[in-house]
Amino acid sequence: MKFSVDKHDKYVVLKLKETKFTNENTPKLKSEFILLNAEGYCNIVLDLSSIKQCDDSQDLSSLLVGDRLCKSAQGLFIVTGLNDCVSSLLEMSNLDQSLTIVSKLDEATDLIFMEEIEKELLGSVDKG
Repeated sequence: MKFSVDKHDKYVVLKLKETKFTNENTPKLKSEFILLNAEGYCNIVLDLSSIKQCDDSQDLSSLLVGDRLCKSAQGLFIVTGLNDCVSSLLEMSNLDQSLTIVSKLDEATDLIFMEEIEKELLGSVDKG
C-alpha cells in the first residue's frame, strides 16, 4: 500500500496513494498505525480521498485498529476524504458509529487542536 506520512507536533496525517482499499493492502496500513503509535503519535488523521473502490467492509475494519490504538493513548483517530462508496460501506457495517469521520482535513486538525486544548485545561484543573 502506498501512502504519504505528514508528521506534525500534535498529530500525523496518513494519505493513501491507492485507488482501491483491499485485504491485500490493509495489513501495511495496520502496521503503519502500530508504528506511528509506538513513535508516540496518539492523534492520527487518515485521508482516504484517493480511494475510489472498496468492495468489502471487512477491509475497512482495519480502521478500527487505528481507532483502538489512538483511543488507548488518549488521542483521536479521524477519517476524512470519504467518497460515497466507502461512506456507504462504513454505514452498512456500522463502522461509522465507532469512527470519527469529518469531510475535510482542516476539520480534522481543528478537532485535534480543540481536544488538545481541552486536555491541557483539564490537566491544569486537576493539578490546581
